[in-house]
Parts: sequence; structure tokens; C-alpha cells
Amino acid sequence: MAFTRSSAGPAGPTGPTGPTGPTVGGWLALALLLVSAGQTCSFSLGSDRSPGPTYRTYYFTQKVDHFGFYEDSVFKQRYLISDTHWKKPGGPILFYTGNEGDITLFCNNTGFMWDVAEELQAMLVFAEHRYYGDSMPFGDLSFSDPKYLNYLTSEQALADFAVLIRFLKESIKGAEDSAVIAIGGSYGGMLAAWFRMKYPHVVDGALASSAPIWQFEDLVPCNTYYQIVTNDFKKSGPGCSESVLNSWAAINRVAETSDGLQWLSNAFHLCAPLKNKDDVGAFKGWLIETWVSLAMVDYPYPANFLEPLPAWPIEVVCKFLKNPKSEERELLENIFQAVNVYYNYTGNAPCLNTSQTASGSLGDLGWSYQACTEMVMPFCSDGVSDMFEPRTWDLQAYSDDCYKQWGVRPRASWITSVYGGKNISSYSNIIFSNGGLDPWSAGGVKESISDSLVAIVIPEGAHHLDLRSNSAYDPRSVLQARALEVQYMKKWIEQHRARNGV
Repeated sequence: MAFTRSSAGPAGPTGPTGPTGPTVGGWLALALLLVSAGQTCSFSLGSDRSPGPTYRTYYFTQKVDHFGFYEDSVFKQRYLISDTHWKKPGGPILFYTGNEGDITLFCNNTGFMWDVAEELQAMLVFAEHRYYGDSMPFGDLSFSDPKYLNYLTSEQALADFAVLIRFLKESIKGAEDSAVIAIGGSYGGMLAAWFRMKYPHVVDGALASSAPIWQFEDLVPCNTYYQIVTNDFKKSGPGCSESVLNSWAAINRVAETSDGLQWLSNAFHLCAPLKNKDDVGAFKGWLIETWVSLAMVDYPYPANFLEPLPAWPIEVVCKFLKNPKSEERELLENIFQAVNVYYNYTGNAPCLNTSQTASGSLGDLGWSYQACTEMVMPFCSDGVSDMFEPRTWDLQAYSDDCYKQWGVRPRASWITSVYGGKNISSYSNIIFSNGGLDPWSAGGVKESISDSLVAIVIPEGAHHLDLRSNSAYDPRSVLQARALEVQYMKKWIEQHRARNGV
């Protein structure tokens, strides 16, 4: 994500509420349907189809504030629709709950929805999250001052989705009796689950893939996240995780002198040379995020979700990290070769930019702000059970970072207060899928809670692998997971039809 963010934790996974908003009529009648036809999802990742099916782009006029009455301004929320396989009247709607990025990115990386659209005879809707992509509540001013960011919350985003679905059902002929299933990955998966929890009358079920809804407060140990990353490296090559672990002390020693800083800058082909202790801290943070991102996208085929990468990229990286006991400068040269796989697999980068975060441009500034308000996820490492420098979770330091950056302080217990934490047994019709390789599974639901709160674990799966297109290289476990997900969605659709006499 190309933004400045607090150094207190990793970038967003890549990602609470009241009434359903105003009734149709009045301001809702001002909805804009600005159509741009002929756009496509390319499905360049894990699929043989390119270009993919076409979609239409629309903009819907949303309230900036769904929960107050003084702020009466509106903005245009972008959403994408494909009805190629939709059977009307009454065919279901698969609704992607957009997360921290441009909605076309998620259209391109959620091939599962396109793969099952024909079988389910479904309309596909991809809704963009406010403050991302084209959906800016205050236009160019949206990130200019914290006062304009006051409406960047998950609660407001869910209300946007609820109001948009109501509009679609009332404005699209044949959709009024359609079942709606929310689908999302990462933060979008969190939103999909919370959408079903908070608006069960709007969505009939939810598929929440790689959704770390329990990565808050003390619901899970704060070090599990980095332990999963470490295990991914440990099993991808001998000496690999140990090389990363030993690199931190090597960096610290080399960076003690100005000559050492210059050597590090040259050895890593950095665009901007390291000059001081703060630069070294940022450099190490950049490396940490690189290792984490590799774990997230350890897919069984070449992909470019975050960066262009080979199949099983950690195995490729680990080929350079076989000798953890190498002399420190040789070890760091090997670390560079490994990092270069991530940032320069195509060989086109003239230098490596440490101000470019490993997650690319997924979240811009939005996730940084959300992490400093609602999305307060504790992370820590100990350097023993993981391959990272020891670091405790320090909420006060985190809060101070956020205040310095945004002028706001986080509310660490808000998400659990609004969405229930682990007390979710009263909800229904949610699938929680998690990959065994994905660090975000640390905060995921990995055991079924009831017959309709179902956990699916994909041992060979990285970050929301099940939401990607079918591939000849997919492990059997993800094929089985997708089949089970479709089975549950069909069940929810039939339940909806029986309930509504459709």
C-alpha cells in the first residue's frame, strides 16, 4: 500500500452499525447511474481466461453520514455489475463487499465469483468502499484533514452496502425477490461477515475469506501472525527462516558506521541511501512487510496480486537463504537476492524503493487511517518462536504514532464492542475460510461454531486463495473448499426462496 502509516503493525489485510439508512425516495431518488460499458476483468491471475466477462460501471449517490442528520452532503459510490448469467426474475445476487482499494482490483482478483455465476445464475455486483478508488466523499479534500475522514468507518461502509442493495432491488426489474450473498476477502471478508451479522434482512449469507475478525484486543495471541509467516519460510527451504532471523543482528551491526550504511544502501540497490538510525528502522520495517507479503501471496502459480511473482514464491526466495551462518555481509547480500525476487522479479526495477510498501497501492492512505481508529490489531514477535526481532505490543506507542500522523487516537475495544468478538453464536449463514499459509488466519475463525457458522481451512492456501479463479495448479484442498462454499450458497438461496415464496 503506497501510503505513510504507523510503524506499530503490518499493513492492512489485503481489511460496525445501526439502522439501514433512509428509505427509498427523497434523496435516494437522486441516485446517479452513470454507465461506462465495455470494461472487463482480465483474470490474469490463476486463470486461463483473458480478457474476462464484461461489466458495467455505475455511480450511486450515497449519504456521507448515515447515522447523523446534520451532515447532509452526498458522494458518488462506484459499483460494477455483470448480469451475463443472471436469470431473472429472482436470480441471486453475489455482492462483493469492497475493501481497502480500487474496486476494479478486486474484480480482477475474485475470479471465484465469475466462475460460479453461470452455475448459480447470479448477478455479480462489486461495490467500492468509501474513501477508496473513485468513491471519495469529499473529492480531492477527502484526505486533506482529519475532519473529512470522520466518516471512514466500517459502520458507514456497511450502511452504504445496505442502502445500495435496497436501491438495486427496487430499480432493477426482476431483482426485487433475489437472494443476496455477500462475498469478500481479507478486510472485505470481515465486512462480508459483519454485513450478515448486522443486516441479516439484507443479505442471506456471507462468504468471509481470510477474514481476521478476531485479530483484536486479546482474542488471539499477538504473536501468532508472525509465527505463521515464519513457518511458511521454515518449510520452504532449509536454513531459510534462520537466515532471516540472523539478518536483523547483521543489519544492526553493519549500520553502526557511516561506511556500513553506505554499504547497505549499495548492497540492496536502494533508491535513497540510508543515512541514520530512523532510516535503518524504516528499512527493517520494509523488510518485515516484504516477508509478510510473500506469505500472503504464496500461491501455487505465477501471480501479480501485489507484485509479479513466480509460483510458490517463498520457495524461490529460500533458494537464496540456505546459509544462515554466513559472514554477515554475505548473509545480507543473500537477503537482497531474496528481496529482489519480490520487488524485481521482472528485472525492470533500476533500484529498490523502501518508501514503497510491499503491499503496493492496495490501500492508499485509507487503511492507515482505519488502523488508527477502529482497526486496532495487536501484533508482537519474540525472535524465538518467529524469525523477527523481539517486539512487544505497545498500545500507547501505537496511539501516539496515530496521533502524530492523523490527529486521532485509536479505540482498541470498539470492534469487539460492535461486532461481538468471539460471542457470535447467535448469528447464522456465514462461511469463514482460511488458508494454512496465510498469516491473517491467525485472527480467523478456524473451527465451526454451529451448523450455519462454518469454518473451512485450506492447508495449502495463502491469502483468500479460494476467491481466486480455478487453476490447473490449485491444490485439491482449495477445490474442495470452493465446492463446499457453492453447496452452502445454494442452500441459502433455496432457504430465501422458500421463505419468500419465490
